[in-house]
Amino acid sequence: MADYSRLALLVSDSERAQEAAEDYRQLADWVPLEDADAAVVLGGDGFMLQSLHTMLDTGKIVPAYGLNLGTVGFLMNRNRRADQLLGRISRAKPHTILPLAMEATTQDGAVVRHCAINEVSLLRETRQTAKIEVSVDDKVRIKELVCDGVLVATPAGSTAYNLSADGPILPLDSQLLALTPISAFRPRRWKGAILPDRSRISFKVHESQKRPVSAVADQKEIRDVAEVHLEIARESALTLLFDPGHALDERIVSEQFVF
Repeated sequence: MADYSRLALLVSDSERAQEAAEDYRQLADWVPLEDADAAVVLGGDGFMLQSLHTMLDTGKIVPAYGLNLGTVGFLMNRNRRADQLLGRISRAKPHTILPLAMEATTQDGAVVRHCAINEVSLLRETRQTAKIEVSVDDKVRIKELVCDGVLVATPAGSTAYNLSADGPILPLDSQLLALTPISAFRPRRWKGAILPDRSRISFKVHESQKRPVSAVADQKEIRDVAEVHLEIARESALTLLFDPGHALDERIVSEQFVF
């Protein structure tokens, strides 16, 4: 069993999470995230993503054990008795998540870099459809995708926006990425692709002045992009801790049998 002697407590601003935090604050001598061996995250999936992004931005990456005080809680464990928390953490199973590294170049030449845990999506900014060239490993695969947008999802994010866009659900250990069009008009029959996660995926926006496109890495948006390059950020691996029997890979499999 793992022994995490220094724990940080990260709490969402929601009323429900703040109320629950009162019980948890009495359990341990909590430390700041920068001094922690692991983090306990109270909130929902959105706050978990926010907490993981904080780790990526600060360079302090530690295992995260989430307690669901939100709605879906796909990335979280069930919130049970507070006095069981430390034992549950010691028995939790780690699951590695590899984020996407995005490098976006805007129309005025600025280069912006962000990481995405769920997906990177390119979206049209106006009523005009987007026209996007799609390349994989420096080979052009689609010269012009006419669409509302296109996204690349990790296995952890494949059940989020990707699934809503009719993309495939990917097992957590699949080492794959989902490349999924959003309301594609041409080529009309293209439904997307499943790619090895070692792939480097690039998008080039055609007629970018007339048909502006934004790039969104999870919640971070860059407007008026000209090109976007994506690849797995292996040096920024994240770890989620789950109770036995409630692991993320099982949830991803189960999601495929929900009607």
